[in-house]
Amino acid sequence: MVTDPRSPASMPAEGAAAPGGLDVPSGPGLRPPTRTPPLVLVIFGASGDLTSRKILPALANLADRGRLADEFTVIGVARTEWTDEEFRQAALKDVPYAGERWRKLVERFRYVPGEYAATETFDRLKGLLAEADQEHGTAGNRVYYLATIPSVFDMVAEALAKEGCNVPGEGGQFARLVVEKPYGRDLESALDLDRSVHRAFDEDQIFRIDHYMGKETVQNVLALRFANAVFEPIWNRRYVEQVQITVSESLGVEHRGGFYESAGALRDIVQNHVMQVLALTLMEPPTGVDAQHIRDEKVKLLKAVDIPTPDEAVDKSVRGQYTHGVVDHVAVPGYREEEGVAPDSVTETYVALRLRVENWRWAGVPIYVRTGKRLPARVTEVALQFHRVPFLAFDGELSRQLRPNTLVLRIQPDEGISLNFGAKVPGEEFRVQSVAMNFLYDQVFHDARESDGYPRLLHDAMCGDPTLFIRTDEVEQAWRIVDPYLTAWSEPGGGLHFYPAGTWGPHIADLLLERSGDAWRIPEL
Repeated sequence: MVTDPRSPASMPAEGAAAPGGLDVPSGPGLRPPTRTPPLVLVIFGASGDLTSRKILPALANLADRGRLADEFTVIGVARTEWTDEEFRQAALKDVPYAGERWRKLVERFRYVPGEYAATETFDRLKGLLAEADQEHGTAGNRVYYLATIPSVFDMVAEALAKEGCNVPGEGGQFARLVVEKPYGRDLESALDLDRSVHRAFDEDQIFRIDHYMGKETVQNVLALRFANAVFEPIWNRRYVEQVQITVSESLGVEHRGGFYESAGALRDIVQNHVMQVLALTLMEPPTGVDAQHIRDEKVKLLKAVDIPTPDEAVDKSVRGQYTHGVVDHVAVPGYREEEGVAPDSVTETYVALRLRVENWRWAGVPIYVRTGKRLPARVTEVALQFHRVPFLAFDGELSRQLRPNTLVLRIQPDEGISLNFGAKVPGEEFRVQSVAMNFLYDQVFHDARESDGYPRLLHDAMCGDPTLFIRTDEVEQAWRIVDPYLTAWSEPGGGLHFYPAGTWGPHIADLLLERSGDAWRIPEL
């Protein structure tokens, strides 16, 4: 049974205790401190949807598991005219299942209403930061979380620098900036945003967050590949015939129609989530599991991804948009009928790409990527399909149900790993069929619960571990990969194909694979 993803998850291994009650990691990315250092978390956009649905539940998760320092507090900043008490009540309402530790922590919360670039807003914020240092012992340490709309990221970062908030307070050790996605709308805007943010903060102060990187199965790619001698030798073109990455959602755009109109599936999912999962799955073994070595290898992999011309991009991609249909036996409207969506919208809700990685390990192996809304199920998985055996003595009817060996990494839901292989069917005939050997997190690790990744990532940011965050060169290279598709789709010939809600996308997406004799894998639901 899947539990509420916002509820407290299992406790990771603890580090060694240090003087002052803090824990010292044995290495970045390996054993993070059990508790955060003293600090103030400042949330810009504190009255918004992201804070309500993700950040506050993540903080409650950490609080109830004892992962926050006693000298920790939160200051919210937003344009909504709330009082301290109204912010506190909203925090309690957003996490009704949280325990006593969370309720006590919320009593400390403070709130600053005002415009994000107004001097008065930051005068009030600086006053509350000083009060937090004095009253709660936050020691001058600050983490600023930009949970605002993307168009004001640079404004807030530059205002923090202008007002002197980009450095630690008196006696403090750090001031950090956590930035949500999307980080730009294309390569040019991402570079512009990066220049603005870097005028205010150094790269080692910036934590670009992608919640997929906080999911257990995404991180477990490293363990599966590099801690098991049986897998790494066959993790290459000699044994792997193709790789498929699927990120499907059964939901539509819900209340995010206005946002989705300006984003689309390529910007919303492929440029960030998919590229990060792709990089971890296909990268070379790092020489260490610290942030620098892992991120270096991810960048190398992304730089090996072929970047097509806009004309080539048309031939290697399919973009689609859902129409009305049936999902889970319920009739649902088409995208153009959703709230906040233009009736003649050409925004894609489905993307399929055929990529290739031009390096020694993966040369010649097709990489198929697809993501879409209003598909039959909510599934995110990576599937490595292996070459068939060179000769099958019992071909024909005896092996009709035999499919290629496939290793499947299920990221959500029901996180786990599945290995499909051939086995003899009981009986007199020597018939073989494919069977699955499954590992599920919640069956092996009984305290494990599905998580959206925010508790882990928020904790890492506050502890200063950047391993699971996105470095500036990763962002830029991901945009370089997807930019030609954006260009191609904005020109004649970059057509939009429609698919009924509740199906696996437009039929033309099947042709993207069929020309090579391949087919989309149907996830096991």
